Parts: sequence; C-alpha cells; structure tokens
Amino acid sequence: MSDPSPHAGPVALPNPADERRAQLAALIPEAFSEGRLDLAALKRALGETAIIEGGERYALNWAGKRDAYKVLQAPSMATLRPERGKSVNFDEAQHVFIEGENLEVLKILQKAYFGKVKLIYIDPPYNTGSDSFIYPDRFQESKEDYLRRINDLADDGTLMREGFFRKNSKESGHYHSNWLSMMLPRLYIARNLLREDGVIFVSCDDNEVHNLRCLMNEIFGEENFVAQFVWKARQFTDTRAVTNVSTDHEYLIAYSRTTEFSLRGIERDESKFSNPDNDPRGPWMSRSILGLATKDQRPNLHYEIVEPKTGRIFPPNPATGWRYSEERMIEMTGDGRVLFPERDDGRPREKKFRKEMQSEFIAFRSIIDGIHTADGTQEVRELFGSEVFPFPKPSGLIAQIAEQVLGDQDIFVDFFAGSASSFDAIVRLNARNGVVRKAVLVQIPELVAPGSEAAKAGYATIADIARDRIRKVIARTQESADLVSECPKAVGFRSFLLAPSNFKQWRGDEIDTGEQLAEQIQLFAKSEKEGAAVEDMLYELLLKFGQELTTLIETLEVTGGKVFAIHGRQMLFVLESFTQEMIVPLLEMKPREIIAIDGVFNDSDMLKTNLDLQCRDAGIRFTCV
Repeated sequence: MSDPSPHAGPVALPNPADERRAQLAALIPEAFSEGRLDLAALKRALGETAIIEGGERYALNWAGKRDAYKVLQAPSMATLRPERGKSVNFDEAQHVFIEGENLEVLKILQKAYFGKVKLIYIDPPYNTGSDSFIYPDRFQESKEDYLRRINDLADDGTLMREGFFRKNSKESGHYHSNWLSMMLPRLYIARNLLREDGVIFVSCDDNEVHNLRCLMNEIFGEENFVAQFVWKARQFTDTRAVTNVSTDHEYLIAYSRTTEFSLRGIERDESKFSNPDNDPRGPWMSRSILGLATKDQRPNLHYEIVEPKTGRIFPPNPATGWRYSEERMIEMTGDGRVLFPERDDGRPREKKFRKEMQSEFIAFRSIIDGIHTADGTQEVRELFGSEVFPFPKPSGLIAQIAEQVLGDQDIFVDFFAGSASSFDAIVRLNARNGVVRKAVLVQIPELVAPGSEAAKAGYATIADIARDRIRKVIARTQESADLVSECPKAVGFRSFLLAPSNFKQWRGDEIDTGEQLAEQIQLFAKSEKEGAAVEDMLYELLLKFGQELTTLIETLEVTGGKVFAIHGRQMLFVLESFTQEMIVPLLEMKPREIIAIDGVFNDSDMLKTNLDLQCRDAGIRFTCV
C-alpha cells in the first residue's frame, strides 16, 4: 500500500492491546459493535451463563498494576542504532547484543520477532531489598523525558541521573508491587515473542517465587506451566545464615507458549544395560515395578506375586501397590521378565530390555545439581582475570536448558543479560555440535559500583562488561580452528544501542491554530531528522517492517543512486537519493516491496507519484516513509 503523502511518518510499532483486540475481533466479530467490545455479545458468543463481576474472584492484584499495563501499551518512540565499531564480523554475524533499557528494546523488537523465539531465559532482580531496577511510577513525564532518562543521549550524565535506577527497599510500602510492576510488561511482551512451541525460563529465589508463579499464570496461562525447577546453586554450606539454615537452592520457573510443549529429555545411561544371563532378547536393566496408588485408589494393583519355582509370596506395598495389573504380571512372570530377590523381604523387579525402549531420551529431572554459582564466578575470573561481575549464572546451567529446547537456526533471547553468561552458553553449545543457535541479548547500561573489581578493570557499566565478555568468548572460540570450521557463524555479533528514532514524530495533539499546522507541515517536509545516518535509518525501518536484526543486506548500485536489498531483492530500501532513471532498474528487479524515505525525492511530488503509479502497475507495494 503506497503512501505518497509528504507528511507520512515512520511506520508505528505495534500496540499489544490493539493487536489482541484485533485478534479477538477476527475470532469473534459479533462481540464488537461500532468498533467497541460488547461484553453481553461476547458472553452470548461463548455460551456463558454467568460472568464474574465485582471483586469476588481469584486474581493477583497490587498497587500500580493498572499503571503497569499502561506502560505496556504505550508505544515506543525509540530505535536501535547499529554500532559496527563495537561488533565482531557485523555483516555476517547471527548473534545480537543490545545496550538499552529492556522494556523499550522489547517493544522495538516485538514486530520483527513476534512468534519467532524458541527459548527465552532471564535472570531478573530477585527483589532482595537491595536491588535497583526501573519500575513505572512517573507517568506524568513526557515520552521524550523518559527516553532521555533511559538513553545515552549526551555526555552530561543524563543516563545515570537520579531516577534512572531506583533501589527497591523492603521498607517501601510497595515493595512487592514495584517488582511486579517491573516484571509484568516485560513478561507480557516476552510471551508475544515466543513461537507456538516456545518456552520461557525465569530464574528467581524465595523472595518472589510465589508472586512470580501467580503473575506467569496470569500472562501465560496456568495450563502452560511446565515446571518449577530447583537448582542447587550453593556448593558449600552457608555458615553465615542468621536462621542457621543454609539456603542452597534457587528456582527456574518454566512456562510454555502452548500446552503442546515438551523438553527433549536427557540421553539414556547406556551403562545401566547389560546381558549377564545371555538373554537372547539382548541387553536389559533392572527396573522397579512398584506402583503409585494405595489400595483405595487402585485396588486392582494390590495383589500377591508368586514366584513359580519356589512358591514364595511377595505382598504389595500398601502405599504403592504394583505398576501392572495382576494379569499382566502373571504374563510377565511366565515370560521371564520378573526378577525375584534372593531374600524373602526383598521386592521383585522388572527386566526391561533396551531394544524395547521407544525413546533415546528419558525425562529431564526437576532438581538440577552438579553445577553451581561458584562455577559461574570461576568462568568470569578465567576470562577477565578478576571477579568483575558478582554471582554470575554459570554458562553450563543455561546450556543445559538450551540443549533441551533449541535446534538448528532457533532463536534464543535473554533480556537481563548481566555478564552475558547466556551468550557463553549458546556459543559453547554451538561449537560442541556444529548447530547454529542464534542469540539476542539485552542489557541496560547500569553503572558498576565505585571501587569494585569492574571499576578497577576500567568498566563503566554492566553493558560494557557483557559486550567485552562476548568478544572474549568469540576470541576463545576462534582459537580452535576445528570449532570455527564446524560453526563459522558462532564467531561474530552485531552490537546495537537503544536510541531516539531517526524520524520526526507528528505532533497533531499540540496543534490549535492554522499557523501551528502550517509550521508542523513545513517541519515535516522531510520525515527523517537532520543528520540521520543512512544505516541507522535502514535498521530502524527493517525492524518496523518486521525484519530481524541479523537480516543479510545487499547493497546495490543502481543508475543514479544506491539501494539496499534483502531476501533475494524482494524488499528494496531507497534511503540516499532517487532519480527518474532509477525507476526502470528497480522495477526490473521485480521486488515485492519498495520502501523509500521522503527526503530522497527532494520535494518532488511528481517524481514520487510517478514511482508510486509505476509500482502499482507492476503489482509492487510502494511505501514512502
């Protein structure tokens, strides 16, 4: 659809509320009247006989929840600026690191990555009482003030002034509410990013695990709860505990996008199979045949097993019974599949043959052990020479999760990247088996503590630490030629910075007079801001037209100018200049769509209209920004 208007602004980012409203309207159009939701009509369409009204319902509520939804629904006016100088192998890299406040970044990514992400892992603040994070409580400020507060717009300390990060003290009357208001919009957009077979893992501890479960039930649906994994994070007993209880564990809460999700499972331990009696059916293992139900629950599973050769009787365990029915057990006994104990007080067991196992994998256990926080600390120490980041997650923990979920070309997202342990995990995993899993990491430029090991090492922000770790991991990978040859795209990343839009924002709500309207129209003779870099505009438009940050870009020299092409020249971007002579070469490429910024036409409506009309005749969509 063309828009030759000289006052067209940039393509707007999606509003989550508008998208859900459109989805509901498409599914149940009769529930809407003159564009507004008719609750009575919705009730009739669903066949509901009653609707919950008033305050008597089960729900998680807190002070500021309504405002948290307002923050979610507010569109972003920012973009992501490419930083080639901070990247490695920018043009071919399939990994992305973004420096910026993660809620704004998620809003920007939403259109390009909607329904494409297989796995999200985040390690948000645990709300221990000493955490600092951004939570919405400044709704009176303008969007520009907000962006100045969360973006590196100047060298005058704007980024870190009072109000950027705020400590959420336990003395605060909204201690839990502030944390929930911070988490809600981020988790909401995270769900939008997930594929139908996608899953999110969230690390937490005892401080907010109860609230996190309720919040994720609301956002993802209680039916999509996968598991609450217990991770034994502490390797040694904590002797400093005031209660004299050493809290050794943390949690990973997992929710899927739909109920169809399943982890891959872990490979079977083949060492458990052997064939000491030369059974012609092959290797076997001994397995328990105890059941899971009492006699009251499953009376048919409570019976005596008789050993044919000796007549010994083995009664059922009153709490469990047996795994199989009596008929099935008699059949197994006759077939030599029941192993009887030497002692009378022992329990019969099943002879399970390897060739009868339907899957190569067994269930992934809900208790994760064998890797600890100390391992993450050691990884940082080995890479940086000092402990520049406190208590980093070990990459092995994240790698275990990623291996369960991600396949070739799948996308992984971590928007609380910290020291970039997750990038380390993905690259190690890729190098190990030659599969390309693509990572997108986001980290806010939080200042490091004065006098810390990070400050002594010359780092200003945690984002600086994360980016440098990514470089160090890539350098380590490149040292091994065999790993590089197996997985060449694991050795690069594209760095981006959250920044103000390259395009002007139309101020229709501030126009009260004809003079103000004329002034605004004159201001928008060109939609792009003065001095906007071509590559910056290109990546902003890529995102707003639903293209990923790792999209390969082809630069084409065309008669009288230059264009950028993606997807085999199916989409063309005209951002530098345009002449009449370029029209025929562009049309001959037979693209699906041509996108141009208004400034390339140099105020020539005739030239723009000519391109628009010829595109229509050729069946090509033309969009002027």
